[in-house]
Amino acid sequence: MKNSKVLLTGITGFLGSHTAVKLLNEGYEVIGTLRSENRIPSIKKIIAEHTANIDKLSFAVADLDQDDVWRELSKGVDFIQHVASPFPSTLPKNEDELIRPAKNGILNILRAATHNHVKRVVMTSSLSTIAYGNDEWDEDKVFNENDWTNIDSLKDITPYYKSKTIAERVAWDYMKSNLSDLELVTVCPGAILGPVLEEDFGNSANIVIALLNKSYPALPKIGFDLVDVRSVADLLIKAMEHPKAAGNRYIAASAYLTLKDVSAILQECYPERKIPSREFPNFITRIIAEFRPELKPVLLEMKRRKTDLTKAIKELNWDPISGRNAVIACAESVIKLKIVKQ
Repeated sequence: MKNSKVLLTGITGFLGSHTAVKLLNEGYEVIGTLRSENRIPSIKKIIAEHTANIDKLSFAVADLDQDDVWRELSKGVDFIQHVASPFPSTLPKNEDELIRPAKNGILNILRAATHNHVKRVVMTSSLSTIAYGNDEWDEDKVFNENDWTNIDSLKDITPYYKSKTIAERVAWDYMKSNLSDLELVTVCPGAILGPVLEEDFGNSANIVIALLNKSYPALPKIGFDLVDVRSVADLLIKAMEHPKAAGNRYIAASAYLTLKDVSAILQECYPERKIPSREFPNFITRIIAEFRPELKPVLLEMKRRKTDLTKAIKELNWDPISGRNAVIACAESVIKLKIVKQ
């Protein structure tokens, strides 16, 4: 299976770049897509620092909405790793600005894959497609890959979570009516930490950056299922290679950590830094979010969403890096790159 050709969308992203490195190191030929050719020199240089097989990497400029481009790019491709997804730093006024490209993007890729007889598409989805949309809260509920976020929820969802859920649903609906041999697997990561390779990093890394930068006077009582970016890249490739993975969803997370837990890990590693450890009462967090709408998604994480993280471990022999090590690797990298203040 090595020496196969993989089309990788979103190569400039946090997860995309790590996935490219992992694929190249395992002997795959990779075509990485991005939205601007101006980014090619910088991302190629960064990836080259982590692989000896940079000669197996090529690039293509493509937008998720461009149907004809994907049909051309997927010719002669064995697998597609669809990692790209719109994730703006500020929420758009109209949720369709998120939903439309996410939905159209996966449909364009699946249609192109069907037309060109691609073996398997692995779609990077999100834990947000599984554990949200619960207006009637059951604290004993344990979520797994059979669960779906309710997009009709009035309070336990965000536009981004809705877009991810709709996009993954559309992908599986497409496969139900697809009579070709194409296979689909989806991987649903929690908050992704681990080593940042460059200053263009994933939003989840802000969990660590904000603590190191003393951006919080105190900590909201929130928590996340965390996963190291290297472990997600590893699972994406296992999901691509393993015969049993076809037709399955897999949660990608290794541990649930509260913000206070993350703070304690950082305090232990960087005792010289003044890292906040005191927690806000929940009502204070809600008041702050009323004045800072961009923080409203944080309110959803005040509920502990119990998840069964064992399916990928049992079925695909996945061995994820610990949540603690993911936090430490993220911190070390953002300090080294001077993303946080010294």
